[in-house]
Amino acid sequence: MKYGTIGTSFITNEFIESAKLVEGMEFTAVYSRNLEKGLAFSGKYGVEKVFTDLEEMALSDLIDAVYIASPNSLHYEQSKLFLNHGKHVICEKPITVTPAQLKELIHLAKEKNVIYMEAIKMLHVPARPLLQEALKKISKVTTARIDYSQLSSKYPAYLAGDVPNIFNPRFSTGCLMDLGIYCVYPVLDLFGRPDKIIATAGFLTTGADGYGNSIFLYPDKQINLSYSKIGQSSLGSEIIGDKGTIVIHSISTFTNIKIYYKDGTEEELTGEIPRHVVMSGEVQSFYNYVTNSAEYREDYQYAGELAISVSEVMEQIREQAGIQFNQKTL
Repeated sequence: MKYGTIGTSFITNEFIESAKLVEGMEFTAVYSRNLEKGLAFSGKYGVEKVFTDLEEMALSDLIDAVYIASPNSLHYEQSKLFLNHGKHVICEKPITVTPAQLKELIHLAKEKNVIYMEAIKMLHVPARPLLQEALKKISKVTTARIDYSQLSSKYPAYLAGDVPNIFNPRFSTGCLMDLGIYCVYPVLDLFGRPDKIIATAGFLTTGADGYGNSIFLYPDKQINLSYSKIGQSSLGSEIIGDKGTIVIHSISTFTNIKIYYKDGTEEELTGEIPRHVVMSGEVQSFYNYVTNSAEYREDYQYAGELAISVSEVMEQIREQAGIQFNQKTL
């Protein structure tokens, strides 16, 4: 399957390196608004074709699929363009800004008989079924603390007076959309939709949320989600049962997971795994959905349904916390 990329950031590099581990994936084209920048990026991988026009790229026979890693505010329009031209799309999280946009594009992909998928690592790693099984081992879960707090490399620029894209509401970014989504995804996947959500956010001078907290309330449990782009956590996440506690160092990749049982014994489920190896799981799933759609239909359908649930919950959190984006598409 020949694929092209939109975006030239580090995450696009990670995707390309990950795709090298998936047999059948062939990197053939790059899009960049700046030809010189695009050539510099493509040259690292021996790819000759650089597009500076998205319409031309969408019409090209050089690609069967596209990986989109542009600013969040562009995901909807760019995904729609490629889906309309019969290209398979894997788009970085958040796949769209609103659930209405996501539902529209899922319907469009079905009409065009192509795959449309959100790039979210934890849903496609071998550790996921191990974590699901571990929940049974710790018995009744009543509380959990799910955290993704990572100091942004762009924070010094913000402190110096600049407005990096990640802290610019015009691009539908901020902490919840960038990191909080990694907390929402596993909670909904493991425990389903909560009955009630209480959410707050802390804002930067740009209007973007720099950190936030949400409490997901269920009939039998409460789960606390915390996320920050202006501070770094070293404790990870915990799921607490009456027979033990699961500690997850990285909630976004499900790496370094260990069970601490109440009798003092420990059980390691996963260790450290290179980022590109973790990410290759989502690339493999994308390839499987495209090339063996019948065999993986249920998995693909679940991924789409979960993506909608996550998007709806994220919208609910934004409304409660007062997170707003100033763009016309909303």
